[in-house]
Amino acid sequence: MADEIVFKSVAELSAKLAAKEISSSELMQTFIARTKSLDGRVKSFNSFDEPGALAAAKAADERRAAGQAKGALDGIPVSLKDVIAVEGQPLTCSSKMLANFVSPYDATVTTKLKSAGAIPWGRLNMDEFAMGSSTENSAFGPTANPWDLTRVPGGSSGGSAAAVAAGFAPWALGSDTGGSIRQPAALCGIVGLKPTYGLVSRFGLAAYASSLDQIGTFAHSVEDAATLLGVIAGHDERDSTSYRAEVPDYAAALKQKKGPWRLGVPKEFFGEGLDPEVSAAVKKAIEFYKNAGCEIKEVSLPLASEYAIAAYYIIATAEASSNLARYDGVRYGHRSKSAKNVVDLYFQSRAEGFGEEVKRRIILGTYVLSSGYYDAYYLRAQKVRTLIRQEYQRVFTECDALLSPTSPVPAFKIGEVGDPLAMYLLDIYTIGVNLAGLPGISVPCGFTASKLPIGLQIIGQPFAEADLLAIAQTYERAHDWKSQHPEL
Repeated sequence: MADEIVFKSVAELSAKLAAKEISSSELMQTFIARTKSLDGRVKSFNSFDEPGALAAAKAADERRAAGQAKGALDGIPVSLKDVIAVEGQPLTCSSKMLANFVSPYDATVTTKLKSAGAIPWGRLNMDEFAMGSSTENSAFGPTANPWDLTRVPGGSSGGSAAAVAAGFAPWALGSDTGGSIRQPAALCGIVGLKPTYGLVSRFGLAAYASSLDQIGTFAHSVEDAATLLGVIAGHDERDSTSYRAEVPDYAAALKQKKGPWRLGVPKEFFGEGLDPEVSAAVKKAIEFYKNAGCEIKEVSLPLASEYAIAAYYIIATAEASSNLARYDGVRYGHRSKSAKNVVDLYFQSRAEGFGEEVKRRIILGTYVLSSGYYDAYYLRAQKVRTLIRQEYQRVFTECDALLSPTSPVPAFKIGEVGDPLAMYLLDIYTIGVNLAGLPGISVPCGFTASKLPIGLQIIGQPFAEADLLAIAQTYERAHDWKSQHPEL
Protein backbone atom coordinates (compact mmCIF):
# COMPACT_ATOMS: atom_id res chain seq x y z
CA MET A 1 0.00 0.00 0.00
CA ALA A 2 2.79 2.41 0.93
CA ASP A 3 4.63 1.86 -2.35
CA GLU A 4 1.42 2.52 -4.27
CA ILE A 5 0.83 5.81 -2.46
CA VAL A 6 4.34 7.26 -2.65
CA PHE A 7 4.46 6.94 -6.44
CA LYS A 8 1.01 8.38 -7.05
CA SER A 9 0.88 11.68 -8.92
CA VAL A 10 -0.02 14.77 -6.93
CA ALA A 11 -3.29 14.95 -8.88
CA GLU A 12 -4.12 11.45 -7.63
CA LEU A 13 -3.08 12.25 -4.06
CA SER A 14 -5.23 15.37 -4.11
CA ALA A 15 -8.24 13.34 -5.26
CA LYS A 16 -7.70 10.80 -2.47
CA LEU A 17 -7.51 13.57 0.13
CA ALA A 18 -10.66 15.17 -1.21
CA ALA A 19 -12.50 11.81 -1.14
CA LYS A 20 -11.23 11.19 2.41
CA GLU A 21 -9.59 7.93 1.30
CA ILE A 22 -6.47 9.07 3.11
CA SER A 23 -5.65 11.89 5.50
CA SER A 24 -2.78 14.30 5.16
CA SER A 25 -1.36 12.94 8.42
CA GLU A 26 -1.38 9.39 7.05
CA LEU A 27 0.20 10.59 3.81
CA MET A 28 2.92 12.48 5.65
CA GLN A 29 3.62 9.51 7.93
CA THR A 30 3.97 7.26 4.88
CA PHE A 31 6.59 9.51 3.27
CA ILE A 32 8.42 9.95 6.58
CA ALA A 33 8.53 6.20 7.21
CA ARG A 34 9.80 5.45 3.69
CA THR A 35 12.44 8.17 3.89
CA LYS A 36 13.70 7.07 7.32
CA SER A 37 13.81 3.46 6.12
CA LEU A 38 15.54 3.92 2.76
CA ASP A 39 17.24 7.30 2.48
CA GLY A 40 20.26 6.04 4.39
CA ARG A 41 21.17 4.30 1.12
CA VAL A 42 20.24 7.16 -1.24
CA LYS A 43 21.17 10.16 0.95
CA SER A 44 18.88 12.61 -0.82
CA PHE A 45 17.98 14.59 2.33
CA ASN A 46 20.34 16.80 4.31
CA SER A 47 17.73 17.27 7.03
CA PHE A 48 14.02 17.16 7.73
CA ASP A 49 11.69 18.38 10.45
CA GLU A 50 9.45 15.41 11.27
CA PRO A 51 7.47 17.06 14.11
CA GLY A 52 6.92 20.21 12.04
CA ALA A 53 5.73 18.24 9.00
CA LEU A 54 3.32 16.15 11.07
CA ALA A 55 1.96 19.26 12.79
CA ALA A 56 1.36 20.92 9.42
CA ALA A 57 -0.36 17.76 8.16
CA LYS A 58 -2.63 17.67 11.21
CA ALA A 59 -3.55 21.33 10.63
CA ALA A 60 -4.37 20.53 7.00
CA ASP A 61 -6.65 17.69 8.08
CA GLU A 62 -8.43 20.00 10.50
CA ARG A 63 -8.96 22.61 7.77
CA ARG A 64 -10.31 19.99 5.39
CA ALA A 65 -12.66 18.57 8.04
CA ALA A 66 -14.00 22.09 8.68
CA GLY A 67 -14.53 22.69 4.96
CA GLN A 68 -11.78 25.31 4.91
CA ALA A 69 -9.12 23.58 2.80
CA LYS A 70 -6.79 26.05 1.10
CA GLY A 71 -7.15 24.23 -2.20
CA ALA A 72 -6.35 21.00 -4.01
CA LEU A 73 -2.76 20.97 -2.72
CA ASP A 74 -3.61 21.44 0.95
CA GLY A 75 -1.82 18.82 3.01
CA ILE A 76 0.48 17.50 0.28
CA PRO A 77 4.23 17.44 1.10
CA VAL A 78 6.81 19.08 -1.14
CA SER A 79 10.59 18.90 -0.67
CA LEU A 80 13.03 21.71 -1.39
CA LYS A 81 16.63 21.84 -2.54
CA ASP A 82 18.83 23.08 0.29
CA VAL A 83 19.39 26.38 -1.49
CA ILE A 84 15.81 27.68 -1.08
CA ALA A 85 14.93 29.46 2.18
CA VAL A 86 12.36 28.02 4.58
CA GLU A 87 11.92 29.99 7.78
CA GLY A 88 13.27 28.19 10.83
CA GLN A 89 14.90 25.42 8.80
CA PRO A 90 18.55 24.86 7.81
CA LEU A 91 19.80 26.57 4.65
CA THR A 92 23.18 24.96 4.08
CA CYS A 93 23.67 24.92 0.30
CA SER A 94 25.38 21.57 1.14
CA SER A 95 28.42 23.56 2.29
CA LYS A 96 30.47 23.66 5.49
CA MET A 97 30.30 27.42 5.08
CA LEU A 98 26.59 27.36 6.02
CA ALA A 99 26.49 24.09 7.97
CA ASN A 100 24.86 25.71 11.02
CA PHE A 101 22.85 28.45 9.29
CA VAL A 102 19.08 28.56 9.88
CA SER A 103 16.99 30.69 7.54
CA PRO A 104 15.24 33.63 9.24
CA TYR A 105 12.65 33.99 6.44
CA ASP A 106 10.82 32.19 3.64
CA ALA A 107 11.68 32.39 -0.02
CA THR A 108 8.85 33.70 -2.17
CA VAL A 109 8.25 30.21 -3.60
CA THR A 110 8.07 28.82 -0.05
CA THR A 111 5.50 31.45 0.91
CA LYS A 112 3.42 30.55 -2.14
CA LEU A 113 3.59 26.84 -1.37
CA LYS A 114 2.52 27.40 2.22
CA SER A 115 -0.33 29.64 1.06
CA ALA A 116 -1.56 26.76 -1.09
CA GLY A 117 -1.40 24.44 1.93
CA ALA A 118 1.60 22.42 0.72
CA ILE A 119 3.90 21.15 3.47
CA PRO A 120 7.63 21.88 3.09
CA TRP A 121 9.17 18.48 3.76
CA GLY A 122 12.93 18.43 4.24
CA ARG A 123 16.08 19.95 2.80
CA LEU A 124 17.54 18.12 -0.19
CA ASN A 125 21.19 17.45 -0.94
CA MET A 126 22.97 19.17 -3.81
CA ASP A 127 26.35 20.06 -5.22
CA GLU A 128 27.81 22.72 -2.94
CA PHE A 129 26.33 26.12 -3.82
CA ALA A 130 24.83 24.41 -6.91
CA MET A 131 28.27 24.01 -8.50
CA GLY A 132 28.38 20.59 -10.10
CA SER A 133 26.66 18.04 -12.30
CA SER A 134 26.67 14.94 -10.11
CA THR A 135 25.90 15.87 -6.46
CA GLU A 136 29.35 14.58 -5.55
CA ASN A 137 30.48 18.06 -4.46
CA SER A 138 28.36 18.12 -1.31
CA ALA A 139 29.98 18.69 2.06
CA PHE A 140 27.55 16.08 3.41
CA GLY A 141 28.56 13.37 0.96
CA PRO A 142 27.23 12.29 -2.44
CA THR A 143 23.66 11.31 -3.24
CA ALA A 144 23.11 7.99 -5.02
CA ASN A 145 20.87 7.35 -8.02
CA PRO A 146 17.85 5.27 -6.88
CA TRP A 147 18.06 3.21 -10.08
CA ASP A 148 21.63 2.15 -9.30
CA LEU A 149 23.12 3.13 -5.96
CA THR A 150 26.65 2.99 -7.37
CA ARG A 151 25.84 5.82 -9.79
CA VAL A 152 25.25 9.57 -9.53
CA PRO A 153 21.77 11.14 -9.72
CA GLY A 154 23.05 14.11 -11.71
CA GLY A 155 23.39 17.61 -10.34
CA SER A 156 23.39 20.06 -8.93
CA SER A 157 19.81 19.27 -7.80
CA GLY A 158 20.60 15.58 -7.42
CA GLY A 159 18.91 15.27 -4.04
CA SER A 160 15.69 16.69 -5.43
CA ALA A 161 15.64 14.30 -8.38
CA ALA A 162 16.61 11.29 -6.27
CA ALA A 163 14.00 12.02 -3.57
CA VAL A 164 11.15 12.14 -6.09
CA ALA A 165 12.41 9.12 -8.05
CA ALA A 166 12.80 7.09 -4.83
CA GLY A 167 9.32 7.95 -3.54
CA PHE A 168 10.47 10.08 -0.62
CA ALA A 169 8.51 13.11 -1.85
CA PRO A 170 5.71 13.42 -4.44
CA TRP A 171 7.41 16.43 -5.99
CA ALA A 172 10.24 18.86 -5.27
CA LEU A 173 11.80 22.19 -6.10
CA GLY A 174 15.33 22.68 -7.39
CA SER A 175 17.35 25.36 -9.13
CA ASP A 176 18.75 25.31 -12.66
CA THR A 177 21.78 27.43 -13.56
CA GLY A 178 23.13 25.38 -16.45
CA GLY A 179 20.98 22.25 -16.47
CA SER A 180 20.74 21.48 -12.76
CA ILE A 181 17.06 20.49 -12.93
CA ARG A 182 16.82 18.90 -16.36
CA GLN A 183 20.00 16.80 -16.21
CA PRO A 184 19.29 15.08 -12.85
CA ALA A 185 15.65 14.60 -13.88
CA ALA A 186 16.89 12.77 -16.98
CA LEU A 187 19.33 10.61 -15.02
CA CYS A 188 16.67 9.71 -12.42
CA GLY A 189 13.79 9.06 -14.84
CA ILE A 190 11.40 11.84 -13.80
CA VAL A 191 10.09 15.15 -15.17
CA GLY A 192 12.22 18.26 -14.59
CA LEU A 193 11.08 21.75 -15.66
CA LYS A 194 13.30 24.83 -15.87
CA PRO A 195 11.01 27.87 -16.44
CA THR A 196 11.81 31.01 -18.42
CA TYR A 197 14.24 33.27 -16.56
CA GLY A 198 12.17 35.75 -14.56
CA LEU A 199 8.94 33.71 -14.43
CA VAL A 200 9.61 32.40 -10.91
CA SER A 201 10.95 34.68 -8.19
CA ARG A 202 14.52 34.11 -7.03
CA PHE A 203 13.95 35.89 -3.71
CA GLY A 204 15.15 33.51 -1.03
CA LEU A 205 17.29 31.48 -3.42
CA ALA A 206 20.94 31.48 -2.33
CA ALA A 207 22.68 32.92 -5.37
CA TYR A 208 25.25 31.14 -7.51
CA ALA A 209 25.04 33.04 -10.83
CA SER A 210 22.23 35.58 -10.61
CA SER A 211 21.66 36.07 -14.35
CA LEU A 212 21.35 32.31 -14.89
CA ASP A 213 19.76 30.84 -11.73
CA GLN A 214 16.11 29.79 -11.97
CA ILE A 215 13.92 27.83 -9.56
CA GLY A 216 11.99 24.97 -11.15
CA THR A 217 10.16 21.73 -10.52
CA PHE A 218 10.63 17.96 -10.25
CA ALA A 219 7.64 15.64 -10.54
CA HIS A 220 6.44 12.22 -11.64
CA SER A 221 4.25 13.67 -14.40
CA VAL A 222 4.01 16.67 -16.69
CA GLU A 223 0.65 17.54 -15.14
CA ASP A 224 2.21 17.72 -11.68
CA ALA A 225 5.04 19.90 -13.00
CA ALA A 226 2.44 22.22 -14.54
CA THR A 227 0.47 22.38 -11.30
CA LEU A 228 3.53 23.21 -9.22
CA LEU A 229 4.67 25.83 -11.71
CA GLY A 230 1.25 27.46 -11.49
CA VAL A 231 1.72 27.81 -7.72
CA ILE A 232 5.23 29.27 -7.71
CA ALA A 233 5.21 31.45 -10.85
CA GLY A 234 4.42 35.16 -10.92
CA HIS A 235 5.87 38.62 -10.45
CA ASP A 236 7.59 39.49 -7.18
CA GLU A 237 8.52 43.03 -6.18
CA ARG A 238 11.37 41.66 -4.07
CA ASP A 239 13.15 40.22 -7.13
CA SER A 240 14.37 42.90 -9.55
CA THR A 241 14.67 40.30 -12.34
CA SER A 242 11.09 39.08 -11.89
CA TYR A 243 9.02 39.54 -15.06
CA ARG A 244 5.55 41.06 -15.08
CA ALA A 245 3.71 38.34 -16.96
CA GLU A 246 0.23 36.94 -16.48
CA VAL A 247 0.43 33.41 -15.11
CA PRO A 248 -2.06 31.08 -16.81
CA ASP A 249 -3.49 27.92 -15.27
CA TYR A 250 -0.86 25.62 -16.74
CA ALA A 251 -2.56 22.42 -15.55
CA ALA A 252 -5.93 23.46 -17.01
CA ALA A 253 -4.25 24.45 -20.28
CA LEU A 254 -3.03 20.85 -20.66
CA LYS A 255 -6.64 19.74 -21.09
CA GLN A 256 -7.04 21.92 -24.18
CA LYS A 257 -6.28 20.35 -27.53
CA LYS A 258 -3.04 21.67 -29.02
CA GLY A 259 -0.69 20.75 -31.83
CA PRO A 260 0.59 19.47 -34.07
CA TRP A 261 3.73 21.56 -33.76
CA ARG A 262 6.77 22.51 -35.79
CA LEU A 263 9.64 20.90 -33.90
CA GLY A 264 13.31 21.56 -34.57
CA VAL A 265 16.14 19.09 -34.04
CA PRO A 266 19.59 20.75 -33.58
CA LYS A 267 21.93 18.68 -35.73
CA GLU A 268 24.96 19.57 -33.59
CA PHE A 269 23.34 17.84 -30.58
CA PHE A 270 23.67 14.41 -32.20
CA GLY A 271 27.40 14.33 -32.85
CA GLU A 272 30.52 13.25 -31.03
CA GLY A 273 30.19 12.40 -27.35
CA LEU A 274 26.55 11.29 -27.44
CA ASP A 275 26.02 7.82 -25.98
CA PRO A 276 24.55 5.46 -28.64
CA GLU A 277 21.72 4.24 -26.38
CA VAL A 278 20.77 7.82 -25.48
CA SER A 279 20.84 8.79 -29.16
CA ALA A 280 18.62 5.86 -30.16
CA ALA A 281 16.02 6.57 -27.46
CA VAL A 282 15.82 10.29 -28.27
CA LYS A 283 15.59 9.64 -32.03
CA LYS A 284 12.75 7.19 -31.35
CA ALA A 285 10.94 9.94 -29.38
CA ILE A 286 11.46 12.36 -32.28
CA GLU A 287 10.00 9.74 -34.64
CA PHE A 288 6.94 9.55 -32.37
CA TYR A 289 6.29 13.27 -32.85
CA LYS A 290 6.69 12.88 -36.60
CA ASN A 291 4.15 10.05 -36.66
CA ALA A 292 1.83 12.18 -34.53
CA GLY A 293 1.67 14.77 -37.31
CA CYS A 294 4.31 17.22 -36.14
CA GLU A 295 6.62 18.83 -38.66
CA ILE A 296 10.19 17.79 -37.82
CA LYS A 297 12.85 20.14 -39.10
CA GLU A 298 16.63 19.88 -38.75
CA VAL A 299 18.08 23.15 -37.46
CA SER A 300 21.54 24.39 -36.64
CA LEU A 301 22.86 25.97 -33.43
CA PRO A 302 26.58 26.29 -34.21
CA LEU A 303 27.33 29.05 -31.70
CA ALA A 304 25.44 27.42 -28.84
CA SER A 305 27.13 24.10 -29.58
CA GLU A 306 30.67 25.42 -29.83
CA TYR A 307 30.82 28.37 -27.45
CA ALA A 308 28.09 27.90 -24.81
CA ILE A 309 30.30 25.95 -22.39
CA ALA A 310 33.10 28.52 -22.55
CA ALA A 311 30.77 31.51 -22.24
CA TYR A 312 28.86 29.90 -19.39
CA TYR A 313 31.91 29.05 -17.30
CA ILE A 314 33.17 32.61 -17.61
CA ILE A 315 29.86 34.33 -16.83
CA ALA A 316 28.75 31.90 -14.12
CA THR A 317 32.08 31.88 -12.27
CA ALA A 318 32.37 35.67 -12.48
CA GLU A 319 28.94 36.04 -10.88
CA ALA A 320 29.79 33.36 -8.32
CA SER A 321 32.95 35.24 -7.37
CA SER A 322 30.82 38.30 -6.66
CA ASN A 323 27.94 36.49 -4.93
CA LEU A 324 30.08 34.34 -2.67
CA ALA A 325 32.18 37.27 -1.48
CA ARG A 326 29.56 37.78 1.24
CA TYR A 327 30.78 34.62 3.00
CA ASP A 328 33.65 36.29 4.81
CA GLY A 329 33.51 34.76 8.28
CA VAL A 330 32.30 38.04 9.76
CA ARG A 331 28.55 38.37 9.43
CA TYR A 332 27.29 34.79 9.16
CA GLY A 333 28.43 31.39 8.02
CA HIS A 334 31.58 29.52 8.99
CA ARG A 335 34.08 31.52 11.05
CA SER A 336 37.60 30.20 11.47
CA LYS A 337 38.71 29.70 15.07
CA SER A 338 42.41 29.77 14.18
CA ALA A 339 42.54 33.24 12.56
CA LYS A 340 44.98 35.71 14.14
CA ASN A 341 43.75 38.92 12.46
CA VAL A 342 41.01 40.19 10.13
CA VAL A 343 42.83 39.33 6.91
CA ASP A 344 43.62 35.89 8.24
CA LEU A 345 39.96 35.53 9.21
CA TYR A 346 38.87 36.02 5.59
CA PHE A 347 41.44 33.56 4.25
CA GLN A 348 40.97 30.86 6.87
CA SER A 349 37.17 31.00 6.97
CA ARG A 350 36.89 30.61 3.20
CA ALA A 351 39.63 27.96 3.00
CA GLU A 352 37.88 25.87 5.65
CA GLY A 353 34.30 26.59 4.59
CA PHE A 354 34.36 26.12 0.81
CA GLY A 355 34.94 22.85 -1.03
CA GLU A 356 37.42 22.36 -3.87
CA GLU A 357 34.98 22.91 -6.76
CA VAL A 358 33.61 26.10 -5.23
CA LYS A 359 37.14 27.41 -4.70
CA ARG A 360 38.02 26.54 -8.30
CA ARG A 361 35.08 28.52 -9.65
CA ILE A 362 35.64 31.51 -7.36
CA ILE A 363 39.28 31.71 -8.45
CA LEU A 364 38.34 31.45 -12.12
CA GLY A 365 35.62 34.07 -11.73
CA THR A 366 37.89 36.46 -9.88
CA TYR A 367 40.50 36.05 -12.61
CA VAL A 368 38.13 36.86 -15.51
CA LEU A 369 36.91 39.96 -13.67
CA SER A 370 40.36 41.22 -12.79
CA SER A 371 41.98 44.29 -14.28
CA GLY A 372 43.38 43.57 -17.70
CA TYR A 373 41.26 40.45 -18.26
CA TYR A 374 37.71 41.79 -17.95
CA ASP A 375 37.45 42.80 -21.62
CA ALA A 376 39.30 39.75 -22.89
CA TYR A 377 37.09 37.25 -21.06
CA TYR A 378 33.98 38.49 -19.26
CA LEU A 379 32.94 41.17 -21.75
CA ARG A 380 33.59 38.85 -24.68
CA ALA A 381 31.58 36.06 -23.03
CA GLN A 382 28.64 38.43 -22.61
CA LYS A 383 28.80 39.28 -26.31
CA VAL A 384 28.82 35.59 -27.18
CA ARG A 385 25.83 35.12 -24.88
CA THR A 386 23.93 37.75 -26.88
CA LEU A 387 24.79 35.97 -30.11
CA ILE A 388 23.61 32.65 -28.68
CA ARG A 389 20.32 34.23 -27.62
CA GLN A 390 19.89 35.66 -31.11
CA GLU A 391 20.68 32.26 -32.62
CA TYR A 392 17.84 30.67 -30.65
CA GLN A 393 15.54 33.52 -31.67
CA ARG A 394 16.28 32.86 -35.34
CA VAL A 395 15.60 29.16 -34.95
CA PHE A 396 12.30 29.88 -33.25
CA THR A 397 11.07 31.77 -36.32
CA GLU A 398 11.00 28.33 -37.97
CA CYS A 399 9.99 26.13 -35.01
CA ASP A 400 7.66 26.12 -32.03
CA ALA A 401 10.11 24.14 -29.88
CA LEU A 402 13.31 22.10 -30.09
CA LEU A 403 13.93 18.42 -29.31
CA SER A 404 17.27 17.07 -28.09
CA PRO A 405 18.90 14.74 -25.59
CA THR A 406 18.99 16.15 -22.06
CA SER A 407 22.31 14.56 -21.14
CA PRO A 408 24.88 13.07 -23.52
CA VAL A 409 25.27 10.05 -21.23
CA PRO A 410 23.17 8.08 -18.74
CA ALA A 411 24.09 8.09 -15.04
CA PHE A 412 27.79 7.35 -14.52
CA LYS A 413 29.41 5.70 -11.52
CA ILE A 414 30.20 7.79 -8.46
CA GLY A 415 33.83 8.92 -8.74
CA GLU A 416 34.10 7.92 -12.40
CA VAL A 417 34.42 11.45 -13.85
CA GLY A 418 37.32 13.03 -12.01
CA ASP A 419 38.34 15.64 -14.59
CA PRO A 420 36.50 18.96 -13.98
CA LEU A 421 36.46 19.79 -17.71
CA ALA A 422 34.92 16.41 -18.56
CA MET A 423 32.24 17.09 -15.94
CA TYR A 424 31.54 20.54 -17.39
CA LEU A 425 31.00 19.04 -20.85
CA LEU A 426 28.13 16.92 -19.53
CA ASP A 427 25.97 20.09 -19.60
CA ILE A 428 26.57 20.68 -23.32
CA TYR A 429 22.86 20.35 -24.28
CA THR A 430 21.40 22.31 -21.37
CA ILE A 431 23.64 25.34 -20.83
CA GLY A 432 22.51 27.28 -23.92
CA VAL A 433 18.96 27.35 -22.54
CA ASN A 434 20.15 29.22 -19.44
CA LEU A 435 22.33 31.63 -21.41
CA ALA A 436 19.31 32.51 -23.57
CA GLY A 437 16.85 32.59 -20.64
CA LEU A 438 14.57 29.97 -22.24
CA PRO A 439 12.29 27.37 -20.68
CA GLY A 440 13.23 23.70 -20.96
CA ILE A 441 11.82 20.41 -19.75
CA SER A 442 13.19 16.89 -19.52
CA VAL A 443 10.81 13.94 -19.74
CA PRO A 444 11.68 10.23 -19.51
CA CYS A 445 12.02 8.60 -22.93
CA GLY A 446 13.41 5.16 -22.20
CA PHE A 447 16.12 3.13 -20.51
CA THR A 448 19.51 1.74 -21.40
CA ALA A 449 20.10 -2.00 -21.52
CA SER A 450 21.32 -1.78 -17.92
CA LYS A 451 18.05 -0.11 -16.81
CA LEU A 452 19.35 3.46 -16.52
CA PRO A 453 16.87 6.24 -17.38
CA ILE A 454 17.20 8.44 -20.49
CA GLY A 455 15.72 11.93 -20.83
CA LEU A 456 14.29 13.85 -23.78
CA GLN A 457 14.82 17.62 -23.57
CA ILE A 458 12.23 19.96 -25.06
CA ILE A 459 13.24 23.62 -25.35
CA GLY A 460 10.51 26.24 -25.65
CA GLN A 461 10.14 29.89 -26.50
CA PRO A 462 10.25 32.52 -23.73
CA PHE A 463 7.19 32.41 -21.46
CA ALA A 464 5.59 29.72 -23.66
CA GLU A 465 5.52 27.17 -20.82
CA ALA A 466 1.91 26.22 -21.63
CA ASP A 467 2.96 25.04 -25.10
CA LEU A 468 6.14 23.43 -23.78
CA LEU A 469 4.17 21.41 -21.23
CA ALA A 470 1.61 20.38 -23.84
CA ILE A 471 4.33 19.12 -26.17
CA ALA A 472 5.87 17.15 -23.31
CA GLN A 473 2.56 15.66 -22.21
CA THR A 474 1.74 14.55 -25.74
CA TYR A 475 4.75 12.25 -25.59
CA GLU A 476 4.19 11.24 -21.96
CA ARG A 477 0.58 10.12 -22.56
CA ALA A 478 1.63 7.76 -25.32
CA HIS A 479 4.32 6.03 -23.24
CA ASP A 480 4.47 4.35 -19.83
CA TRP A 481 7.91 5.47 -18.67
CA LYS A 482 6.52 7.42 -15.71
CA SER A 483 4.86 4.28 -14.35
CA GLN A 484 8.24 2.57 -13.87
CA HIS A 485 10.04 3.14 -10.59
CA PRO A 486 13.31 1.97 -9.02
CA GLU A 487 13.29 -0.91 -6.56
CA LEU A 488 15.25 0.01 -3.44
